[in-house]
Amino acid sequence: MTSFKQDVITGLSADAKYLSSRYFYDEIGDQIFQEIMAMPDYYLTRAEEEIFHLRKEEIYKALNFSCPFKLVELGAGDGLKTKILLRSFLEQKADFQYLPIDISSHVLAELSESLAQELPQLEVEPMAKEYFEALEQLQKISGEPKLVLFLGSNIGNFPQGKASGFLNSLAAKLQTGDKLLLGVDLKKEPAKILKAYSDKTGITARFNLNILSRINRELGANFDLQSFDHYASYNPQSGECRSYLICRKAQEVHLEGVAQNIHFEEFESIHTEISKKYSPSELDRLAAETGFKVIEKFYDSQKQFSDVLLEKR
Repeated sequence: MTSFKQDVITGLSADAKYLSSRYFYDEIGDQIFQEIMAMPDYYLTRAEEEIFHLRKEEIYKALNFSCPFKLVELGAGDGLKTKILLRSFLEQKADFQYLPIDISSHVLAELSESLAQELPQLEVEPMAKEYFEALEQLQKISGEPKLVLFLGSNIGNFPQGKASGFLNSLAAKLQTGDKLLLGVDLKKEPAKILKAYSDKTGITARFNLNILSRINRELGANFDLQSFDHYASYNPQSGECRSYLICRKAQEVHLEGVAQNIHFEEFESIHTEISKKYSPSELDRLAAETGFKVIEKFYDSQKQFSDVLLEKR
């Protein structure tokens, strides 16, 4: 049984049903997410791009690496924002190798092809692996300093406790002095946050519903997508924006090769995604409790987003 199938069965068999947002990103999901990033209300990508355009030289200077290093990106995606840094680092004569890590080999193939055309002088070694599997392999083959990129507010996909666990696990794979550039969405006006995750045109709804389409396609399920609605909520105290799929009618869902059907009651929900927003003081505490120290925080002009440079203590 594939891990995808096992995770789907586990999540949909829970009392409070859930699906991991990591499974949003098949080929169709990747395309829909490109649409999301282009939405006027989806400010996150543009804010982080602005930080890189305005502060790229300062970011490189703050690394303070005096020898060749590995630039490792977790969840590289299409690399659009990262290319701003890559180009700038090359212009500043940095001696580094770029190692994009992603579970999607399709995405990595497209990224490698585009980099070969745009930055032919860049040494690229893509790794189609889980994050920690790739970092463990790097531990064994390289003693060079590392700059790890974890951009796009991906840390927000973890609830508070799990975010700490993730960063502790990441710190365990790094050497003292290694750096982490962490992209973080900041707390702000709740209405602005909700618009980014529940747009009127329905793109974010299609993005969430695609996970059910993927289960139908790959696992032989029979979800009736027309009976599910997308719903997003934001808690300004916890900073958590949560997405759900709401089943409007009772139904039985069958998965190929699974004896027992999955029952949905009317208006039962599936939790699909969390996107936590942080305050600057929360970021300081998160770094302190996970073996990192804050070197510098870089902000966009409206202070909507921050890229935080951390160092492994």
